[in-house]
Amino acid sequence: MLKGKKILLAVTGSIAAYKSALLIRLLIKEGAEVNVIMTNSAKDFITPLTLSTLARNPVITDLFTEGSWSNHVMMGRWADLMLVAPLSCNTLAKMANGLCDNMLLATYLSATCPVVLVPAMDEDMWKHPTTIINLHKVREAGNFIIPVDNGELASGLTGEGRMAEPESILVFITEHFFLKKDLQGKKVLVTAGPTFEPIDPVRFIGNHSSGKMGMSLCRELASRGAEVTLVIGPAPNTADLKGVNIIRVMTAAEMFDACERSFSGSDIAVMSAAVADYTPVNTATEKIRKNSEVITLELKRTKDILKTLGEQKQIGQLLVGFALETENEEDNALAKLAGKNADMIVLNSLRDEGAGFGHDTNKIIIFEKNGNRTMYERKPKQQVAKDIVDRIVKLLNV
Repeated sequence: MLKGKKILLAVTGSIAAYKSALLIRLLIKEGAEVNVIMTNSAKDFITPLTLSTLARNPVITDLFTEGSWSNHVMMGRWADLMLVAPLSCNTLAKMANGLCDNMLLATYLSATCPVVLVPAMDEDMWKHPTTIINLHKVREAGNFIIPVDNGELASGLTGEGRMAEPESILVFITEHFFLKKDLQGKKVLVTAGPTFEPIDPVRFIGNHSSGKMGMSLCRELASRGAEVTLVIGPAPNTADLKGVNIIRVMTAAEMFDACERSFSGSDIAVMSAAVADYTPVNTATEKIRKNSEVITLELKRTKDILKTLGEQKQIGQLLVGFALETENEEDNALAKLAGKNADMIVLNSLRDEGAGFGHDTNKIIIFEKNGNRTMYERKPKQQVAKDIVDRIVKLLNV
């Protein structure tokens, strides 16, 4: 998404400056061209040599260096985006009031591109009335602000003020400025979360799925222009899924019916839900009493949603399945790819640290019907969603 984009990274004096190195690596990996400006105080936290090595460009710190003049006007016009990360309380105050006593501020005041600010400071500074006023001023001036995180701070306290993580910054700038609408006009069906199969009015068979992967996919798909319908089992709040048509279900049977109704009108279906394979033959109408040491629960197979959609799939439709495995992972994923008539299977293993249910990260391998196999390192699930959607787009364009 960032290939060929020109990013001007401005680093101010904050302990969070170490994250700038990680951010540069991500930007370069995405294909961006990066130039770096530092304030003099930033050099107390991270060296220009480190950042220039990672950015593959000299770091600019002064307006005047050994008799030469750094052209802040041209630098501000060169960039497609100026990113101030971290933004200290001091530099925020100067920006808010139009001060211009260093190269970073001179470039900021000359910039013709969008400017994104990523604050980092102690909680008391973050919540001070003056800081709030300054944030309002820079926002009113047309700048974009990435909210701070809540976590451990340099003071040793825990609270608001922590700089957003580099991965989150990358997602923000990509979605707001550089995202192609390559799925414009496409209708996508997504499933997410677990299903709960009732045993009696108070008990059920379920699993540990949080629905996070499916909701991340919905955000990515919608941001790229798709019309998204999400069929989701019992899962946390979905209020942030703007523009997504949400169908809530409880059981595997309800999810099956909702998918059958929606699939025929969909261009793409992404089945990321952890659907129960079995459901009780009989559901008690009253709570089962604890009258014996052992009870027998008879189960029956649920309808296979992915297989059914694979049988119904028409020319031009794309079907994506997920495989969560604990053994013989790749063999099982390939068998699922062939047996369900899917175009793509996304494999994750519970044996991989930070992958599977409940985590904010995932590690996947994508298998495609055309024989392609693509392995990815562990990443935040929103980044994993981008990887999956990128592969979907490539399959659509073959």
